[in-house]
Amino acid sequence: MFLQGSVATGDGTPVPHDSLVERVCNGRVNQQVYATARGDFSMQMGSMSDSFLDATGERTSPFGLTSKASLTGIPRRELTNCELRASVPGFRSNTVILAGLTASGGSIDVGPIVVQRTTKIDGMTLNATPYKAPKDALKAYEKGLAAEKNGKLGNAREYFEKAVEIYPKYAYAWFHLGAALQAEDQKDAARTAFTRATNIDAKYLPPYLSLAVMDYQAGNWTGVVNLTGHILELDPLNRENVTGYIVDFDPLNCAEAYFYNALANYQLNKIEDAEKSALKAEQRADLSRFPQLHLLLADIYARKKSYGNAIAEIQAYLQLAPHAKNTDQVRERLADLEKLNGSALSSEKPDQK
Repeated sequence: MFLQGSVATGDGTPVPHDSLVERVCNGRVNQQVYATARGDFSMQMGSMSDSFLDATGERTSPFGLTSKASLTGIPRRELTNCELRASVPGFRSNTVILAGLTASGGSIDVGPIVVQRTTKIDGMTLNATPYKAPKDALKAYEKGLAAEKNGKLGNAREYFEKAVEIYPKYAYAWFHLGAALQAEDQKDAARTAFTRATNIDAKYLPPYLSLAVMDYQAGNWTGVVNLTGHILELDPLNRENVTGYIVDFDPLNCAEAYFYNALANYQLNKIEDAEKSALKAEQRADLSRFPQLHLLLADIYARKKSYGNAIAEIQAYLQLAPHAKNTDQVRERLADLEKLNGSALSSEKPDQK
C-alpha cells in the first residue's frame, strides 16, 4: 500500500529541497521519505526507512554512524494511531490524520500537507540555489532520491553521479552522492563528495555534519569541533543580525551538531565549551529520541564534580532508555556517582564534635 500526496507552502513559494514527510505513529517517527522538488511524495508501507540515534548511539539515516535499515510497515488497521507531517526547516507543518482514509487501487491519496513559514528572520530569504539546476540534472537528482528511499543505493549513486556530471555545482546532489557512497563503505569517495558540496555552498549544512561524523569515527576531535562550529555559527535560531538565506537544516540535525561539538570539546578537555554546547543540544533535541545526550551531560557534570547533577542526568537516561544495551554499565556508573556524591556531602558537613 502507498500513501501519496504533496507538500505545499502556505504562501505559495516553492517547497524547499530535501523536505521530509514523516509518518508518526503513537508519537514516534516510524518512516521518512523525501518529497520531490515539486513537493510530491509517495510512501510505501513496509519499505526501508530512516531512523535517528537510538539509546546505544547507532542510527540509520544518511548522516549517521551506521547504515543499517529496518522494516517499519504496520498493519492497515494500525493506521488509526498514525499521522503524516512534513519536516521542513524554517516551516511548521500541519498534520494529516490517517484514520478513516480510504484506499483506492492499493494507494491512499492524503492530499496536501501544508507548511507555514515560521516568524521571518530579518535579512533572510529562501535559498534559491537548488532551483538553478538544469532540468536533466534535477530529474536525475529526484530519481536518485526515489532510489535512495527505496533502499536501492547502487541505483541512487548512479543517478546522483549523473546529476553532478550534468551540473557540477549541484551541492545537494554531491551531498546525497556522498551519503550513497558512505552506505557502500566507500569512505574516501564519500568524504570527497561531501567536501565538494561544502566547497560549492558553505551555507548548505548537511555535508558539514556528515564530515563531522566521519571525523568523530576517526577520533579527529579538532576536526569535529571545526566542522560543527561552522554549523553552529550559521544556526539561524542562535544568530543576531542574520544575513543571507535560510539554512536548509532540520532542528534535530542542529541538535546533533551541538551534541558532537560538545562531545569533541569534552574529549579535548574543554569542559566549559562542552557544557555550553550540550545544553544547546538539550534545547534543540527531542530527548526521547536523543537519550544519550543525558550520558554526555552526566560525564560533563562528573568532571566538574557536580555529582548531584550528574546523577540526575543518569536517572533521566534510564527513564528514557530502560532497555538499552548499556543499561548495566550505566547503572554501575550511577552507583559510583552516588558514592562520590555521598562522600562529597559528608565532607561538607560541619564537625559535630
